Amino acid sequence: MNQNIELSELAKRESERVEWKENVANIENIVKTIVAFANDYSNLGGGYVVCGAKEGKDDHGFQKLIYEGLTASRMHEITQKVLADCRNKVNPEIVPCVEEIIISGNKSKRILIFIIPATNNAHSYRTSRKDSSTYYIRSGSNTIEARNGLLRELLIRKKQLEPWDRRINPKSKIENIDLIIFREYLQEMGLWSHNKSLEDYISDREKLSDFTPPLAGKIGLETILRLKNFSILMFGKKPLDFFEGAYVIFSKYKGDDRSEPTGERQLITGTIIQQARKLIELLNSVSYTAFDKTTETPNQIKYPSIALKEAVINALVHRDYESDQPIRVTVFEDRIEFYSPGGVPIQVDKKKFKIGKATAYWRNQALNYLFNKMQLAQAEGQGIPTIFKAMREEGCPEPVFEIDTESVTCILPAHPRHQTLRVIYDVENTIVLGNYTAAYNKLEEILKKDAYNFRALELFCKVNSLLKTPHNVLKFIKENNIDFKKINSGTVTVIAETLASISEKKE
Repeated sequence: MNQNIELSELAKRESERVEWKENVANIENIVKTIVAFANDYSNLGGGYVVCGAKEGKDDHGFQKLIYEGLTASRMHEITQKVLADCRNKVNPEIVPCVEEIIISGNKSKRILIFIIPATNNAHSYRTSRKDSSTYYIRSGSNTIEARNGLLRELLIRKKQLEPWDRRINPKSKIENIDLIIFREYLQEMGLWSHNKSLEDYISDREKLSDFTPPLAGKIGLETILRLKNFSILMFGKKPLDFFEGAYVIFSKYKGDDRSEPTGERQLITGTIIQQARKLIELLNSVSYTAFDKTTETPNQIKYPSIALKEAVINALVHRDYESDQPIRVTVFEDRIEFYSPGGVPIQVDKKKFKIGKATAYWRNQALNYLFNKMQLAQAEGQGIPTIFKAMREEGCPEPVFEIDTESVTCILPAHPRHQTLRVIYDVENTIVLGNYTAAYNKLEEILKKDAYNFRALELFCKVNSLLKTPHNVLKFIKENNIDFKKINSGTVTVIAETLASISEKKE
């Protein structure tokens, strides 16, 4: 019995590291939590399960511990059952430390504490109601089942499963390599040597670099060489035959959402390099330049090309290829969305990631290295910060990152000038159709944001002339204290002609 454990000190620890069980209604829940602490998914060093106590608040709202305690018989029952399950139903078994704490002023009951250090293994637990074992991890103050991506990440971190890009694909053969593409890419990377045969490259021993695994390997006692997953993505004849989601859906809409009646759609397949280059080509075609000679920067591109490139590479290289969902790149008039399957790895701080300041972590390291060699990616860890920097320097709104458990969506907003020009084009069409009131309302919104938008001012004058309300132009000039020195001569002339019509009416 160790009286050195202070419950008040445990209460100050992160809730992710301490589980309070007041009455212990279900002993199996204790074992699940013990397994979760031993798995230590968040790398906190293990945890404590405290039985017979709970956290509460005093009359003044301050935190305090409530000691219910356990009788000797109940404590013995819990201890024996927990240790038996940890030995017989947990794989590999866990041996938690058991401590008792005496409750001051209550000799009939005590507090029971299980102390669980983190281990190097991934532990699973088979409850009495299940035929198969389940892995458990901590998520905040809760114990949850590790499924899908969480389970894969746990097994990879415990080195019980290789990262996806380095795994041998059991369905593959050496013949699945496209030799023309293989030679072409190696030449681009500066890794091709005429003194080496194909067998020297595609083997289970030779590496393209110290930073990548061999392109192939053998499973068990097999003598047949089979390709690694990254080899198929990089050099395969038909990667889609092996990975259901290894393609991109590229869509383009004329409006701001998918409700538009018409649009364009392409399915982009091939090696991951072919997909990247095709996507970059398509995106550069929609990033045209807007001209406005009345400003200090007359030529303004819609999206920085480097931001588009980095968004493409991040979506392709860092996605989860175990998902059967494709990447989706959707172009709207005011933004481009890059949907990439697979959430942000647990090691990455989500808040910092959203502002471009997270520490780099690579889901597919072999792909990341080869993309760098192909001059398609920035230096390691610079992709997201580069997007932020490029958008900021070009005067575009900051990129937005939407993070879900199973996906990450990067949204690049268009430069404001392009959005304004699109609205102005819409206003011109509205005037042609004779809907002057609608045109007036749209122009008001533009001028609220930028009172010196010359084209909007000219159209504002035109619409008010058509509506026979030129006094609205005079009212706008007075309310906004318009300085005519800041307006070009052509726009001043249009304003003057509109204001002159007010005098003509008075006469």
